[in-house]
Parts: sequence; C-alpha cells; structure tokens
Amino acid sequence: MRIAVWSGPRNLSTALMYAFAARGDCAAIDEPFYAAYLDQTGLDHPMRQQILAAQPRDPARVIDTLLGPVPQGKPHFYQKHMAQHMIPGIPRGWIGQVTNVFLIRHPTRVAASFSAKYDNPALADIGFVQQAALYDQLAESGNVPVVIDSADIRRDPAGLLARLCDAIGLPWDPAMLTWPPGPKPFDGVWAPHWYGTVHGSTGFAPPEGDLPVLDGARAELARAAMPAYEKLRAVAL
Repeated sequence: MRIAVWSGPRNLSTALMYAFAARGDCAAIDEPFYAAYLDQTGLDHPMRQQILAAQPRDPARVIDTLLGPVPQGKPHFYQKHMAQHMIPGIPRGWIGQVTNVFLIRHPTRVAASFSAKYDNPALADIGFVQQAALYDQLAESGNVPVVIDSADIRRDPAGLLARLCDAIGLPWDPAMLTWPPGPKPFDGVWAPHWYGTVHGSTGFAPPEGDLPVLDGARAELARAAMPAYEKLRAVAL
C-alpha cells in the first residue's frame, strides 16, 4: 500500500510519519516535492540551498519514486506531503493511484507555530486552501480521502490511529504509538530547522490546551484559513 498523507506545516505531520515508520512494515519518504516546489516558485525558505541539492527538482523523477519499488522492499510506503507543494507546475495525475489521507490542525495553532519559524507567512504557505481543493479533486473522482485532525490524535492516539488504519485497510499495530528519540534516516535535510521538538519525543504529545490568542497578521492568517479547515473538519474521522 502507498499511503500519501497531505497536510500543511506544523500539523503533527512528522510525528505521524514516525508513527507509521515505527510499524516496521512501512518505508517512509519526507516531503519529496519540496525541492521541486522551491525550484519552481523561487521561494527563499530556510535551508533552501541544502534542499535543492538533496532532492530531485524534476517532478517526474519524484513521481517515479513514489510509484516505483518501495524502499527496502517493505510492503507499505508512507509518503508525507505538503499540500502547498502541489503548485500548477507539479502533475497530480499520479495521486489517484495511492491511498490518500488528509491531516488537519486548527488554523490558530498552525499560524502561531509556523510564524515562530517562518517570517510573515501568507495563506498560500500553510496549505489549507490547497488541501481543500485537492480534497475536492479527489472526491469528485470517486477517490474520497480519509481526513484526520491532529487534535484527535493527541486526545486518543491509539483509538484514532486504529480507526485510521481500519479506514485505509491496514492492520492496526500498537508499535505506532512509540518511536526512538532523535533524527531518523528518512528525515528531510531541513530537519535541523523544523524538527527539534519531535526529535525529542518518543510518542505523541498529550492534548493541547486552549487555543493561543493571536493578533494582527497572525490572527488574520488564521481567520483566512478557517473556511478550508472547517470544510475538512466536518468530514474527519
């Protein structure tokens, strides 16, 4: 099984990748279109040059990897994707050939977390609108994705992940609940900038508290993302 999980930044996406990799039967790949996205947009993200050097910039080569032999001969291939990477210059036809899952998180939490690592983010940087559009594209083709909310994972990791596995036809494995601390061999080269907290973890963090209070541009960013979030939240497991 090829499992493509679509999120935006700061959505618990790395922890979920670690959970699937901890099963032992899943190979993992981390944001394989990142270099192609940076190359085509010219965006100046943290560690831009290292990312461009570490990954193929040609989307066709990335797609060949995603649909080709699964690394290490494992039966399942977990593919962590950022929805905002799917710009017009990156083909989408391959997406119908994989099992798609959408991971969402409340926009207020995303705006607070992402802006702490990236200056002056715009709506296009955090993936909500792209997630909603991609969900519609898949649903209209009859390939309706599964949607999960990071808050539900943190509230009940075993219960929610068991339901997710059932929804995609994968046996539940309690090994998904823990992983060793530190960097992983499948981490993207950008991990030193973004993954500090998850590298210190050995499992999912407990539920979060109240939503942060935002003002100014960060509050407006969260407000702009809410319609897309609410659309997907309404169909979440």
